[in-house]
Amino acid sequence: MTDDAESLFEAPPLAEQERMVEAILFASAEPVTVADLNARMPHGADANEALALLKKRYEGRGVQVVKVGEAWAIRTASDLGFLMQKETVETRKLSRAAIETLAIVAYHQPVTRAEIEEIRGVSVSRGTIDQLLELEWIRLGRRRMTPGRPVTFVVTQEFLDHFGLESARDLPGLKELRSAGLLDSRPPPGEADDEDQDDEVDMFDAAEDEGEDP
Repeated sequence: MTDDAESLFEAPPLAEQERMVEAILFASAEPVTVADLNARMPHGADANEALALLKKRYEGRGVQVVKVGEAWAIRTASDLGFLMQKETVETRKLSRAAIETLAIVAYHQPVTRAEIEEIRGVSVSRGTIDQLLELEWIRLGRRRMTPGRPVTFVVTQEFLDHFGLESARDLPGLKELRSAGLLDSRPPPGEADDEDQDDEVDMFDAAEDEGEDP
């Protein structure tokens, strides 16, 4: 193969790859995975390397490049979120039952409907589950390998994006939620009980002003 033919398959300069990633993230309403970025960029481009440069370039700016689950997005810097309050707050509210159910799913996932009812101490209406599914804050997980094979629920990437979390491990306020009776004293399966966590932020109360009535 000649040098001219090989040049047709050379990756663009890294600075140009960075611009491409910036353009894709800026135009996308949803977070974009590295695999999707690589699929949309020219042959030989390295989205991971371009992302690292872009993330560094936006440090300290009004918007930042953030990881959301397994994807990436451009979002308003967390300390400037108050400036967006007028645009993001809606007049309709989540019901208290929906907030409690969402908290239980987030901290105990994967969790079945029966387990949610056991923790709350009351039955969970179909409307509450449907509301959270419609908001795309929870989704169906794997079925349990137990009699009846009940379906489980887990939080979604949209949930993580809405609350500015990289993963469910970043959820705050375990002590506060437990003292309010929203969670039992058992840690999620496979995780240690963190009794020293004392963050006073309860993100789910904020959701009351940003969701919908069932």
